[in-house]
Amino acid sequence: MAAADRMKAMRERRRQEGLREIRMIVPDARAQAVRARVARQVSALPQQGERDALDWIEAVAEFDEAR
Repeated sequence: MAAADRMKAMRERRRQEGLREIRMIVPDARAQAVRARVARQVSALPQQGERDALDWIEAVAEFDEAR
Protein backbone atom coordinates (compact mmCIF):
# COMPACT_ATOMS: atom_id res chain seq x y z
CA MET A 1 0.00 0.00 0.00
CA ALA A 2 1.40 3.42 -0.98
CA ALA A 3 2.09 6.03 1.69
CA ALA A 4 -0.69 8.28 0.37
CA ASP A 5 -3.18 5.40 0.64
CA ARG A 6 -2.06 4.63 4.22
CA MET A 7 -2.52 8.29 5.19
CA LYS A 8 -5.96 8.38 3.57
CA ALA A 9 -6.97 5.21 5.45
CA MET A 10 -5.62 6.62 8.73
CA ARG A 11 -7.56 9.87 8.27
CA GLU A 12 -10.72 7.91 7.52
CA ARG A 13 -10.26 5.79 10.69
CA ARG A 14 -9.79 8.94 12.73
CA ARG A 15 -12.90 10.54 11.21
CA GLN A 16 -14.87 7.44 12.16
CA GLU A 17 -13.57 7.88 15.71
CA GLY A 18 -14.85 11.46 15.72
CA LEU A 19 -11.40 12.99 15.30
CA ARG A 20 -10.32 15.61 12.80
CA GLU A 21 -6.84 16.45 11.59
CA ILE A 22 -5.76 20.06 11.75
CA ARG A 23 -2.53 21.73 10.74
CA MET A 24 -0.96 24.62 12.57
CA ILE A 25 1.78 26.99 11.56
CA VAL A 26 3.73 28.20 14.59
CA PRO A 27 6.85 30.30 15.06
CA ASP A 28 10.06 28.27 14.92
CA ALA A 29 11.65 28.69 18.35
CA ARG A 30 14.93 27.50 16.88
CA ALA A 31 15.19 30.62 14.69
CA GLN A 32 17.31 33.39 16.18
CA ALA A 33 14.90 36.10 14.97
CA VAL A 34 11.98 34.40 16.73
CA ARG A 35 13.98 33.94 19.93
CA ALA A 36 14.99 37.63 19.88
CA ARG A 37 11.37 38.73 19.31
CA VAL A 38 10.13 36.55 22.18
CA ALA A 39 12.89 37.85 24.47
CA ARG A 40 11.89 41.45 23.68
CA GLN A 41 8.23 40.71 24.34
CA VAL A 42 8.95 38.92 27.60
CA SER A 43 11.22 41.69 28.85
CA ALA A 44 8.41 44.19 28.20
CA LEU A 45 5.93 42.30 30.42
CA PRO A 46 5.10 43.96 33.75
CA GLN A 47 7.11 42.23 36.48
CA GLN A 48 4.38 42.55 39.11
CA GLY A 49 2.05 40.35 37.08
CA GLU A 50 4.72 37.65 36.91
CA ARG A 51 5.37 37.97 40.65
CA ASP A 52 1.64 37.63 41.36
CA ALA A 53 1.45 34.53 39.17
CA LEU A 54 4.46 32.92 40.87
CA ASP A 55 3.06 33.73 44.32
CA TRP A 56 -0.25 32.10 43.36
CA ILE A 57 1.47 28.99 41.98
CA GLU A 58 3.46 28.66 45.18
CA ALA A 59 0.34 29.11 47.32
CA VAL A 60 -1.64 26.37 45.55
CA ALA A 61 1.20 23.93 44.82
CA GLU A 62 1.51 20.72 46.75
CA PHE A 63 5.02 19.97 47.91
CA ASP A 64 6.16 16.55 49.12
CA GLU A 65 7.64 17.91 52.34
CA ALA A 66 4.29 19.48 53.32
CA ARG A 67 2.59 16.09 53.69
